[in-house]
Amino acid sequence: MSFELPGETDVVGARSRARDSFRVVRDWVVVLVVALLVAFGIRTFVLQQFYISGPSMESTLFQPNRVLVNKLSYRYGDIDRGDVVVFDRVTSNGRDVQHDDLIKRVIALPGESVSIMGCVVYVDGKQLVEPYLPEQGAQRVDLVERCRQPEMAAVVVPDGQVFVLGDNRPQSMDSRVFGPVDKKSIVGRAFVVIWPISRWRWL
Repeated sequence: MSFELPGETDVVGARSRARDSFRVVRDWVVVLVVALLVAFGIRTFVLQQFYISGPSMESTLFQPNRVLVNKLSYRYGDIDRGDVVVFDRVTSNGRDVQHDDLIKRVIALPGESVSIMGCVVYVDGKQLVEPYLPEQGAQRVDLVERCRQPEMAAVVVPDGQVFVLGDNRPQSMDSRVFGPVDKKSIVGRAFVVIWPISRWRWL
């Protein structure tokens, strides 16, 4: 025969409820921590969202579009001509180092020769077909207004680098200014516009 002191059952019940509450809180904390780690891991190694700032890729991308960038694209595959890529451009004024994420289109690959004549881009001596360029740009009679740099002597893209241009040639700072881009600086390939929803589309 067992005896319980008055109120002992209530105490045991309270302790049990406290343990259950603690377990629920602990489980939720674990779930949230795991979710945050997974999200951080995805952002760091797989996918990242980028905000479009500036007009250099119009009329393909507009400010304030947001795009998703696949960071695994070039770990398991090659960079292709026409890819829209995000890369880290490092600049220095001799005292401060600055990192800028730029988004441009790949025009020429390692070992290829790229030149510009009358605003027309040539790769290895052949005219590059560029259906993504803004239609209104091609209608401008003044070549400087059309592409800002109508002529560029042939440049051979070094190994491990690519030549990039913005689709909005008159307003783009790209490889015409700072030269070919090192593949190691490429963050990944932009493959879809996700914002605004009305502009959703594959790139």
